[in-house]
Amino acid sequence: MRTTASFDLFPDAPSERAIARARWLAQEGRVADAEAAYRSVLAARPELKEGWAECFELLRRHNRAADALALAEGALGQFGATAFPFTLQAAALVELGRYREALTALERALEGDPDLALAWHELGYAAYRLGDPNRALLALDRAFALEPHTETLRLRGRILRDAGRYQAAEVAFEGAAQATEQQEIRDAAEREILATRRFALYAPRKPDDLGLAQRVFAETGAVVLASVPSPAPPTDPALLRAFTELASDAGWVFGQVIALDAPPAGWGELAASFGTPTAAADADPERCPLVVATRAPLEADISDTVAAVRARGGLVFALEGLIGSAPDSGADVIGALADGRGRRSLAPDLAEALTQAQHPASRLAGRRLRPRTTPPDPA
Repeated sequence: MRTTASFDLFPDAPSERAIARARWLAQEGRVADAEAAYRSVLAARPELKEGWAECFELLRRHNRAADALALAEGALGQFGATAFPFTLQAAALVELGRYREALTALERALEGDPDLALAWHELGYAAYRLGDPNRALLALDRAFALEPHTETLRLRGRILRDAGRYQAAEVAFEGAAQATEQQEIRDAAEREILATRRFALYAPRKPDDLGLAQRVFAETGAVVLASVPSPAPPTDPALLRAFTELASDAGWVFGQVIALDAPPAGWGELAASFGTPTAAADADPERCPLVVATRAPLEADISDTVAAVRARGGLVFALEGLIGSAPDSGADVIGALADGRGRRSLAPDLAEALTQAQHPASRLAGRRLRPRTTPPDPA
């Protein structure tokens, strides 16, 4: 559901004041409490469509499609066979993969109210999930004409990007960023803009045509060293040598090496290559620290260190990154990609890694990667 109103924590309308607490809890990530608050509102004010839509989206966003469908059935009981509950029902059916039933529900919704922008938006999403981008774009155009909305622009951008139409996708995401006063929505749109620019590095190839390492870079902005097929996974020493060579080619100089976990063989050798010993102390951004870890995503308790490095200078390097982890895994450079079965058989490609590192939309763009102070002599 397109619930931009859920960001209004201090609304004036009495109907919206009733759900302000539920919205706040949802923003704070307190999902169970937010759901309970929404359901309390719906018990007291069952005619409040905003409450139904926002509670539905909370469930859908947390992969609870069956519960979302049950909520939609409740909306049908409240509002009868009308466009709004049919739209909720269709959206839940899409998440359950029941596309034919979803399209039937959307047809019923639009028969009842052909000007319901929400139904056209969900029709666009359903067509997108079905692999019909042309129909999806037509439906989203109709939705936006009826009710301009940032979520419609963001979905349009994703469809265009998947089709390899990167310039058009960036225009859609820029429109979404400029059309909202909510910082959280603007930040999300700006992240999509950066990802689109990284995907455009590989034009005219579409996202589905890219290799795994290229997709990880495009989606997250993290540089991936190992990106070309190899008979065997890369070893730790090979990845450490590759990182040292990349740093030399890129002109990076580190005055401090901070090890976040038990160092593998070669950790000290990596530090020695930059003329500084490893340390377990706090990172000093003035010395341009190299923060090293065996795996990303990094532990949450070092988030302050990562934030300081990003804001004031330095770099976070992880020997391997877990495939499918969150975009904000903490690492700026990843040695190799891994899944539950171990590292993928990909070898380092320094030319590709350097291109990624120097891309204006990479995580390292604009980062200071040389010390402001002279590194101490390790002797």
